[in-house]
Amino acid sequence: MQHATYGSELLGRTLAGTPSDETSPLTHMAVIPTRTAQFDEWPEWVHPQVREAFVERGVRTPWRHQIAAANHAREGRHVCVCTGTASGKSLAYQLPILTTFAEDPNATALYLSPTKALGSDQLRATAQLITGRPAFAHLQPCAYDGDTDSELRQWARQHSRWIFTNPDMLHVGICSSHPKWRQFFSKLKYIVVDECHHYRGVFGSHTALVLQRTLRIARRYGANPVVIGASATVSNPAQALSRLIGEEVVAVTDDTSPHGERTVAMWEPGFLEGSGGEDPTTGENGAPIRRAAGAEAARLLADFVIEGARTLCFVRSRRGVEVTAVKAKQLLAESAPELVDRVAAYRAGYLADDRRKLERALSDGELLGVATTNALELGVDISGLDAVVVAGYPGTVASFWQQAGRAGRRGEGSLVVMIARDDPLDTYLVHHPEALLERPVEATVTDPTNPYVLGPHLLCAATEFPISPDEAEAWHAVDVIDELVAGGQLKRRKAGWYPAPGLDPHGDIDIRGGIVGQVLIVDATTSRLLGTVDSSRAKTSVFPGAVYLHQGESFVVDELDLDDGLALAHPEEPDWTTSPREVSDVVIDRVVEQRSFGPLTVAFVEVTVTSQVVGFLRKALSGEILDQVALDLPEESLPTRAVMYTLEPDTMVDAGIAPDKFPGALHAAEHAAIGMLGLVATCDRWDIGGLSTDVHPQTALPTVFVYDGFPGGAGFAERGYHAFADWISATDVAVSSCTCDFGCPSCVQSPKCGNGNEPLDKEHAIKLLRLLGRLYGS
Repeated sequence: MQHATYGSELLGRTLAGTPSDETSPLTHMAVIPTRTAQFDEWPEWVHPQVREAFVERGVRTPWRHQIAAANHAREGRHVCVCTGTASGKSLAYQLPILTTFAEDPNATALYLSPTKALGSDQLRATAQLITGRPAFAHLQPCAYDGDTDSELRQWARQHSRWIFTNPDMLHVGICSSHPKWRQFFSKLKYIVVDECHHYRGVFGSHTALVLQRTLRIARRYGANPVVIGASATVSNPAQALSRLIGEEVVAVTDDTSPHGERTVAMWEPGFLEGSGGEDPTTGENGAPIRRAAGAEAARLLADFVIEGARTLCFVRSRRGVEVTAVKAKQLLAESAPELVDRVAAYRAGYLADDRRKLERALSDGELLGVATTNALELGVDISGLDAVVVAGYPGTVASFWQQAGRAGRRGEGSLVVMIARDDPLDTYLVHHPEALLERPVEATVTDPTNPYVLGPHLLCAATEFPISPDEAEAWHAVDVIDELVAGGQLKRRKAGWYPAPGLDPHGDIDIRGGIVGQVLIVDATTSRLLGTVDSSRAKTSVFPGAVYLHQGESFVVDELDLDDGLALAHPEEPDWTTSPREVSDVVIDRVVEQRSFGPLTVAFVEVTVTSQVVGFLRKALSGEILDQVALDLPEESLPTRAVMYTLEPDTMVDAGIAPDKFPGALHAAEHAAIGMLGLVATCDRWDIGGLSTDVHPQTALPTVFVYDGFPGGAGFAERGYHAFADWISATDVAVSSCTCDFGCPSCVQSPKCGNGNEPLDKEHAIKLLRLLGRLYGS
């Protein structure tokens, strides 16, 4: 049995290898104490064969929160169970569903997950639970997703009582052909929405409308299903699920499952040294560069494996996963060659058999270390891990705890290390750990009323059943419907709105966030389809000369044809990366809401962003700039929403910011704020954009915009508007506490800046941010 200081001892042995002349990378360490389990009795309504199935699987007595959630669902209430990783949330929905199946052989259920891997894992667990039990012989649980062949899909529709799918296939494969599913919908008792904290932003808004349409279809066929949501960590889970389904929800949040002591460490890599240990290696505009989070993660992974600790290492990109695993193996080859084969990589894109083999090898101890994307964050049941390394803040507090929760599943001591990337938010968190460790998880941000999301779903709803006036009101859709009528896509009749003849809208929606067309990315040497990208993002991701990564393979784009929706690439492993350079302009279309504080005005506005990619930078893998290449691509127009602030110039001058310093101060403050918005909204800096100017033509004042990178907006800028004080205060702290002299990627430089990170003025950005903090609320 491991003793109470297991995590800190493992960390200490790793730190012992740090050179004595280096600053310790450890910025904070905290210990989360052991939690003991609280049990409850099996409810009387649970069918004996269901109870026997769980007892045989080792669940002799359920935990209290499992029974609380199951009781709510059994009594007909929509419920969201929100408890930690490995807290047995599956049992909370399996109890009422399996009992209903045992009582009613015609009942049906629908299970929804954001990833196919999680869906197949839950399907496998359910199949194991019911195998050999007569009460469930008719159940035939079945996957229905993009990997399911057409014969099996037809069989599932006719015979399966429990369908395991995802929002994409529910929308395009089930709702679009609901008359074929009439029998299934008419007997639908339960809908499970697993990992519902993942449904945020545009993806969450799409999913909300798919779920509301699904409930509408079921009710038209005479059913009234109960929705059971499961989420590891989300702020106000009842509200989160309620926004997805448009109805009242109760929440169960008191986690009564046990877990062992967990040590959480915050880790900041040091700066890269130049050759011979001289001046630090520099990147854009001479800024110092820290050691890559992936390289540090590889070292920790190798160290922990040498110590015999079963370790998961979460890395943000597929390529990063492969590189981290290779580096860890190289380090082990030098110091412990017998352990090289006990480290592997795991990510999306692997064959299912290969994934299962890796999962088994990690669970039974054959593998000691695995580098993975967030593919292992959700659902897949892996027990007995001693350590988790998180290479780069995963974007939300919810995801961090989901990944951290993978450690300590044997009820014993464990260690979690969060390594900061060279990024303002990461740097802030490792120096202000309370903002991560003591902060409640985020509220999910969705906006199903976004007309660019709502409009296409209204067309789908109308083709499923005519839209009644009451439904139009409930969806806040009257204005959007009027536009669709004016465009000839909907027809108004006495009973409501009907689709125009020949309308077939389901295939036009990409649930994952694309609202416009897709660009196919093709390997020109083999004609193999590598992937797709929204046409609105193609110019910044697959421009001619761009490095494109696909399942660990590297390609360079040769040609981008936006008219045909095609990007041609060839395989190449360059020792450099690319980042686009673009110019942009923002026009204010409408002020939705604003607040004024003397010389400061903060507003939430509808805007049109016009941008054009004019070139790209090539950077060495170390971060050094190699060259800049010019491009000639057409302009892109994005109608979206932004948080905006303006300041009177005299006030800036009084704060010590001379007029010639305005551009650098505003630009640096904008970059830092974009990097920090993830602290108050569930977004990544790649979901948002920004623009700063010392004189905007419409305001005639120094103005900064931070906008959602999705047509119609995604809710992130609105969250920034409502949490402006906290957001700007944290941004001020992040910039002013950074130890660099003139600005670096950890504070004011941006990896996606269209202007090559020029001009940037860290000193005056701090004065500007403090001025905003003083004025706001005054």
